[in-house]
Amino acid sequence: MSKEIIFEQMKAQAASASPIGGTIKFVIDDIPVMIDGTGDGNVVSDSDGDADCVITTSSEVLGKLKSGDLNPMMAVMGGKVKIKGDMGLAMKLQSLLG
Repeated sequence: MSKEIIFEQMKAQAASASPIGGTIKFVIDDIPVMIDGTGDGNVVSDSDGDADCVITTSSEVLGKLKSGDLNPMMAVMGGKVKIKGDMGLAMKLQSLLG
């Protein structure tokens, strides 16, 4: 999955979701995607700054999570998804991943 596709998919999904109340940075195949949900909506950028929650995974795993082929809890427990920071924000990801 290319950087452009990942970014555009995240942007479309974040725009339709309620503000998450914090900042989440995804690092997908070393590509940063920042979602800032501290305002009236979720703003997606390619910023590599600090975030309340950082989620690291691969585009392959992200695709399996989005399609439902991989359970999020099993992905975390199996080390396929790494989460640092605010776990409460991580729990709000279902609304962003669709």
